[in-house]
Formats: sequence, C-alpha cells, structure tokens
Amino acid sequence: MSVRRSVVYAALTFSLSGLAFSLGSWSAQRTMAQQIADNDARLSTLQDNIARGVLKTREDTVQPSGTDGHQQPDVVPAAGSAHSALVDEIKRELQREMGLMPVRLLRERSESFVELNAYDNFGKTSYGTAGYLGNGHFITVKHGVVALDDPSEGRDGRRIVSITIRYKNKDLPASVVDSGDADVEVHAGDWAIIQVRAVVDLPPLRIDTSYAYEFAEPIFRLGNDYSKGIILSTGYVGQRTPNGLVTCLTDGHPGVSGGGVLNQRGDLVGIPIGRMQGDYRFSFILPVRAEMFRKIRVLHANAGDDE
Repeated sequence: MSVRRSVVYAALTFSLSGLAFSLGSWSAQRTMAQQIADNDARLSTLQDNIARGVLKTREDTVQPSGTDGHQQPDVVPAAGSAHSALVDEIKRELQREMGLMPVRLLRERSESFVELNAYDNFGKTSYGTAGYLGNGHFITVKHGVVALDDPSEGRDGRRIVSITIRYKNKDLPASVVDSGDADVEVHAGDWAIIQVRAVVDLPPLRIDTSYAYEFAEPIFRLGNDYSKGIILSTGYVGQRTPNGLVTCLTDGHPGVSGGGVLNQRGDLVGIPIGRMQGDYRFSFILPVRAEMFRKIRVLHANAGDDE
C-alpha cells in the first residue's frame, strides 16, 4: 500500500511541476510580448513626433501660389512616393542635427586632396597636403613650399628647391604662383597657391569664404596624415585667436598642414596650419578668404569678397 501511495505522490508531484513550468513559460512569453509591444509603441510615437516636427517646419515655410492661396502639392520623386520623400527629409534633418556628412560626399571630397612633398638644399624632404582648386591650381600652406626665415640658419640657409604632388602614383612637379605674407609658421599669412603644368583630372573644391566658425560647430578635416595618404578626421570649432586663426578640436598630426577643413555642406572653409604645442588634439585652422584666390580669376569671382 505504501509503495502505491508513493507512486501516486510522485506522479502528482511531476504533474504539478509540469503545470507550474507551463504557467511560468506562458507568463514569461506574455511579459516579453508586452515589452515588445511597449517598445514598438514608443518607437512609433518617436517616429510620429519627428515626422510632425518636419511637417510643421515645412508648413511654416510653404508660400501660397497665385491669388487663391492654395498650397502647391509636394514634389514626389519619380522613383518614390510622398512617404519616401518624407523619410528622406527626416534623415536630412537628423543628419543636420547630429553634424553628419554623407559618406559619398566625403569620398568625393577626399579625391580633391593630394600628397605634397618638398625638397630642400640640404637633401631633406618634408610632406604635407594640397587641395585642388581647378585649372592645375592647389592651395596649401606657405611653410610647406617656402623655407621661412630661421634665425639659427640665417637668411640664406634652408631653401626649397623642388615641389611635387602625388597624382595617380606619379610625382608631378609644381611651382609656387602666390603666397601670403607669413615669415613664420602658424601665421594668418601662412598660405600658398601652387600650380602643376600637367593635366590632372580631379574634382575642384567649392569655396566658402563666409563661414562663421560658430563655437562647437562640427567640421571635417582631410589631410596626408603621417604621409600615409589622405585621411579623414572630424572635430569641432573652438575659438578665434587674436592673429586671425581658429582653434579646433581635431587632431593635428604631421602631414595634414595644407589639407582641407570642410563644413557640413562639404565646402572648403579653411586649411590646417598647425597644432597646440605638445598636444595633437587641438589644431590651428586658417579660414579661407578671397585674397588667397586673387591669382585664380574665376575662383576669386565665385569665392566672393569677405573683406
């Protein structure tokens, strides 16, 4: 009798255990399903809020057409719908807020910069960067292509005897056609225009001489980082200095001098010319200005006059 009772108790115990497990599993699945539903609801609400914000902005900026006051319908891309256009606009809005630039645009801009090498009368080579302006002209730093005065060597000491740019794995000779009035490095006049006679197929940079350099504005730096090719670095605007430069929170590795500082539209707004002593995280940027392009007529006219 006791054996039979034990068997009954054991069967009852297993049954209760199975029931408890089933109830626990059902409860866990129900809880998980509720969490997923809550997350979906929050995500949907967030998307709705973003879309409403974008639509509100669009409604505020729409202008009536004609005298009847009716708004024109939204433009719909040939390969999409009004919804896809809205999604694209939301992406652009978030991109502007986060200070991002499309990868495609960054790749295109990187093709406008080349490695620069200068050779002096002592047999030494220095490297830097140059940005293409069109018609064989490049912008770079003066101290990369002109030997500035060094009191330890005297005025007739070091001289740059040749300059080359790296184009399609070939070194093309270049010459200085214009430069600023700098006689030391990291100076407001530390800029130069060089030219190559060979034909180069590079996309010219767009110039913006009116960029305000607002504090904490995101920027993009492209340069010949450690002579390892054109490398991208991101950063933020700091403050203007008394001598007309701008400090930026972006690395100032050797070789990036003469490279490009781009705004969020991909326009050239400055060139890196130096860094903080002993700290590679802070750079000095020279804002571009119309004076720099005085020897390039078409570009000078497009750049405008900010003086």
